[in-house]
Amino acid sequence: MVPYRAMLDVPYEVVEHVSWLIHARRCERKSRWRRLGCFRQALLALVHLRKNETLARAAAGFGVSTATAGRYVAETVEILAERAPDLRTALRTLPAEGFVILDGTLIPTDRIAADKPYYSQKHRRHGMNVQVIARPDGTPLWFSRALPGRTHDLTAARAHGVIQACLTRQVLVLADRAYRGANGTVRTPYYGRDLPEKYAQFNRDHARLRAPGERAFARLKAWRIFRKARCSTNNISRIVAAVHALEIAWRSG
Repeated sequence: MVPYRAMLDVPYEVVEHVSWLIHARRCERKSRWRRLGCFRQALLALVHLRKNETLARAAAGFGVSTATAGRYVAETVEILAERAPDLRTALRTLPAEGFVILDGTLIPTDRIAADKPYYSQKHRRHGMNVQVIARPDGTPLWFSRALPGRTHDLTAARAHGVIQACLTRQVLVLADRAYRGANGTVRTPYYGRDLPEKYAQFNRDHARLRAPGERAFARLKAWRIFRKARCSTNNISRIVAAVHALEIAWRSG
């Protein structure tokens, strides 16, 4: 392979932030000399996550072996994933608007046809189901761990304890029709044709308030690794958490 120079659409401050986290981990573990410094390791991991470059291509660009690149990426993802907020932390402060948005998406994977648990009938493709709780402006507060793609959104939300956690804290949740029957503090649109005007108006207002929630997944999938993940399905949860931590650093930087 022949290396070449390319641009990465991530702020320098984010790369520097990740490199300091790597430096702290190396000091903690008293790591020996490594082929790449902290900044270059951070850059390698971000190239893989942001551009979905294969490990072989990224390794060639940074002058290391594919196995070494894999270890560097895995270590960086682990460091970042530890800093992603959990559900309890995400719901600690209620937004000024008084509600949050709940939604789900599918992270496409390259599974084969035999992997039935990962096939989503809704999306007609293999993948992993990920839930999000977002602020009214679409800023993500929490991402769930990934479940097999055939998992229904309501089932996933219950499995992650979202419904009960929001009920306990009396947090109003706006969600789409996939969450019908959630009860608690979850509000979904009315279903049916020729609805009375008050119900139709409720649906319009509900859709207007919930629409910004799509931005949370738009930001997530700007990291091209989520457009078709080639990694093991066991790693997707950690990668989602790592990217969320990166987005938090990006916004605060």
